[in-house]
Amino acid sequence: MKKNTLTSSQKGLRPATKKNFVTYAMVIAFFVIFQTLSSTGNLKNTYRSLLVPICTSVIMAVSLNLVVGVLGELSLGHAGFMCVGAYAGSFFSVLMQDVITVTWIRFTLSFVVAAIAAAIAGILIGIPVLRLKGDYLAIVTLAFGEIIKSVVNVIYIGKDSSGLHIAMSSTGLNLDSDGVIILKGPQGITGTPKNSTFVIGFILVMITLIIANNLIDSRTGRAIMSIRDNRIAAESIGINVTRYKLMVFTIAAALAGCAGVLYSHNIAALTANTNNFGYNMSILVLVYVVLGGLGNIRGSVIAAAILYSLPELLRGLSDYRMLIYSIILIIMMIVNNGTFFVQLREKLSFKLKNKSKSSSDTGKEGV
Repeated sequence: MKKNTLTSSQKGLRPATKKNFVTYAMVIAFFVIFQTLSSTGNLKNTYRSLLVPICTSVIMAVSLNLVVGVLGELSLGHAGFMCVGAYAGSFFSVLMQDVITVTWIRFTLSFVVAAIAAAIAGILIGIPVLRLKGDYLAIVTLAFGEIIKSVVNVIYIGKDSSGLHIAMSSTGLNLDSDGVIILKGPQGITGTPKNSTFVIGFILVMITLIIANNLIDSRTGRAIMSIRDNRIAAESIGINVTRYKLMVFTIAAALAGCAGVLYSHNIAALTANTNNFGYNMSILVLVYVVLGGLGNIRGSVIAAAILYSLPELLRGLSDYRMLIYSIILIIMMIVNNGTFFVQLREKLSFKLKNKSKSSSDTGKEGV
């Protein structure tokens, strides 16, 4: 008998690799279309302003899906990691604006600083918290997000010739005459360079997708999903549950921190409130993940892009805007769940069987 000696290239790509390439191609096509429309002036300013926030939402959804969908743990404090990254990145950019004059170097370093700061926050909160599960984990992570938002609203940081000064009020900084306040408590940080562009957002989305997909398809990813499916069985075969949980939590936090930099460098003034870094943001990102499909990275991309831009696209409908938005959410949930159509098909087949059976019984009685 002739042995099968086909190489991996002759056999073709694995289904998971093909699926990932389809996702990449979809994102690239989206970028090319809207970048072309924007550069040629065929895209309204209102829609152009949505491009960077959409990229931010996609990164947040994909990173949270690693925790909720792949790891199987419910986290409601993802906006807290975004807040850490946003403030760390903006603080670095404002502090180094006169030192590092090359824009792209300073902007790139701000992503590195934000990712490290958010990852450290993820480790610090993850070590004690990830021993919890279910509702307890959700409550603690929610509290963490609110604590982060409250802390940055009471801290003042200034800079003068003698260095940095940190206090709980502006009068307690004791700055010299040449001093300037960078972090102004509830007023946040002003003067952050607006370096975020759609191109930068696209690059960051692609990096996030590559990291997430490679993690899921790796040996580590299979170990993580085994923890999600059956923690006791995973522990019984020697998988270090705490280590893998902490790894996913840290990676997701770092990616959320990068999303925070993209967000903070796209607005005039950075402040921490309920709408951008609070409970509402965490729930909104969780909605993107659930509607896109738990563990479905491509679904998170599509859901985040559609649901973020939908309220703006429906703005012309005035009072009916949120009503239509809610109806679309319900429809997406039903379609994504799939059980509705399975049950409907079973009911229809059951009725057809009963109808055919009754017809045959009627025919027999007539004979």
